[in-house]
Amino acid sequence: MKLVLTALLLLAANPVLAGSALKSSPFDTPVETLKPGEWIWDDSVAPAGPMLMVINLQTQRGYAYRNGARIGVTTISSGTAKKKTPTGIFTILQKNKDHKSNLYNSAPMPYMQRLTWDGIALHAGNLPGYPASHGCVRLPLEFSKLLFATSNMGMTVVVTDAKGPVPEPETITENAFLPPATPKGEAANPLQNPLTGSEISRWTPEKSPSGPVTIMLSTGSKRIIVYRNGIEIGRSRIGVLPGFDMGTRAAQFVGRDAAGVAIWVYLGLPGYEARKGQHVEKNAIDSITIPPEFFAQMRSVVGEGTTLLATDGGIARGSTGKGLTVLESDR
Repeated sequence: MKLVLTALLLLAANPVLAGSALKSSPFDTPVETLKPGEWIWDDSVAPAGPMLMVINLQTQRGYAYRNGARIGVTTISSGTAKKKTPTGIFTILQKNKDHKSNLYNSAPMPYMQRLTWDGIALHAGNLPGYPASHGCVRLPLEFSKLLFATSNMGMTVVVTDAKGPVPEPETITENAFLPPATPKGEAANPLQNPLTGSEISRWTPEKSPSGPVTIMLSTGSKRIIVYRNGIEIGRSRIGVLPGFDMGTRAAQFVGRDAAGVAIWVYLGLPGYEARKGQHVEKNAIDSITIPPEFFAQMRSVVGEGTTLLATDGGIARGSTGKGLTVLESDR
């Protein structure tokens, strides 16, 4: 009884703990039934492998995956209408267990995992059941502890505001098509360094010899761009058959099988649909053409945790498509 009273007093006194469940709900709990502050965690489902976190602003839920398997789900509180949480694809730039806000009166941000250098992060905080932050993604304290201990620098975080639940990842082989971040903390700008009229592709790996690799593919702009440690190291024109429409997909490289075949984990973001009955992964084999030399160069830098963002939105100047943030990287 004394321990229960102590826990209740802590919850009442500490806004970081307010609304946070102290232990995981059963793993088979329906995600939509979780109440504000409740969460699910069991990392024994996937003891090892690259991590991926998906934040759904519409449903106020966060999903943690390791090696393609879901190991956790949590309720969240994201940014208000005046200070919205940006959507896009990010990586963890910094981790600090005892961080305090540089912008908001040194407000505590325990178990902070930074997404952008201008103040957006995952961290433990109050969970009232609706968007209430200054742009950060608040998590239950105990869940944030587990995520902090399990995640790694460079972990991919996808933030979406599309309606609908996050679909389960699907494992595919490299033949389906391949699976981005700046040193100064600025969003990578795919409009910089455009290919000249005579260039088919460009490959400059010496600009960034090491670091996490991210690849952005746009069927709208007919381009593929490769970043390493937030620095562009290659880009190429690609061929796209008229009418092919892939929606938006995120993917993560998890390794190779015994035969050496690359395995990717694909995640259809909420709101994604295979339009007109297309099986996107299958059709991409025949619908997207990457110059063979560039394809080989790109494959040479793919490693565990490499991330792909594939979209039909445009990235070239003058093209159309919904805006999104492309990864930021460490300084």
